Amino acid sequence: MLEWSDRHCRQFHRHITRHTWLYTEMVTTGSLLHGDVQRHLEFNPDEHPVALQLGGSEPADLAQCAKLGQEWGYDEINLNCGCPSERVQKGAFGACLMAEPQLVADCVKAMRDAVSIDVTVKHRIGINDVDSYEFMRDFVGTVADAGCSTFIVHARTAILKGLSPRENREIPPLKYEYAYRLKQEFPELEIILNGGIKTADEMELHLQHVDGVMIGREAYHNPYFMADFDARFYGDHARVNTREEILELMIPYIHRQLELYGNNGKGLRLNSVIRHMLGLMMGLVGARAFRQTLSDSKLLAAGKPEILLDALARMKTVSAFDRSADKPDAPV
Repeated sequence: MLEWSDRHCRQFHRHITRHTWLYTEMVTTGSLLHGDVQRHLEFNPDEHPVALQLGGSEPADLAQCAKLGQEWGYDEINLNCGCPSERVQKGAFGACLMAEPQLVADCVKAMRDAVSIDVTVKHRIGINDVDSYEFMRDFVGTVADAGCSTFIVHARTAILKGLSPRENREIPPLKYEYAYRLKQEFPELEIILNGGIKTADEMELHLQHVDGVMIGREAYHNPYFMADFDARFYGDHARVNTREEILELMIPYIHRQLELYGNNGKGLRLNSVIRHMLGLMMGLVGARAFRQTLSDSKLLAAGKPEILLDALARMKTVSAFDRSADKPDAPV
């Protein structure tokens, strides 16, 4: 997710779940071929397994960028055929690529020829008023013939004109049955469902029909709901970090990042890391106080990662005056 799932966010999420696959923001081929490769591709070793999502439509460029991704150590290359933003459309990639399945197939083949790691595709179920199941099925079939075996299905149509990216994540109706049917028709393919999923119980239901589930906004806004993923979906019953332990683990990480990239205030800022953690206490008494502390411009300007402990302390103070501290409070 652009400006959301950067390496700091992924490092934070890795303290919650050890096995869940993490995906980068979409990185365009132009950014890698003509920009700062290290800035776009550097990631923390703890993030594995981690996939690099690329945006582009030129097979040769995508092949070169996929090769860079493998050289930097990514576990998977994912091609974005689902982003509906006008800026992305002007670059002739994202969801508009669903109208050109053979081009997508050529892109996949070029990337597969360039790397030995998996090449996957994320897509919508349709574009504009073309949203029949048959349209999506034919798109998947064409791309699968080029060697792609994993498809991540965002189960909404992408409206390329008239809706913002945010509206495109909310207004077009979800059609999970399209992904279910796709798995039935292509049992040899790995089909992963995405879109509007908010609970582990929902995930369990979907996994009766598809091979995997991708979570976007809920994982960002309510990250600790992933705390039981390792046990529930991966069979790893090792002890899970508490919220407080996650804060303590992030402090030395933030100190290192500021030392490496802070550049006396001209580079990385404290808020660049802290902002991803605002939802850690969602549903708990004092969560609002926690968020308010982490959003305090004066405290952030001081540049001290210990603001995390300050936020925790303020949250506990609020909880101390509430006998229902062990229950979710009013909307937070």
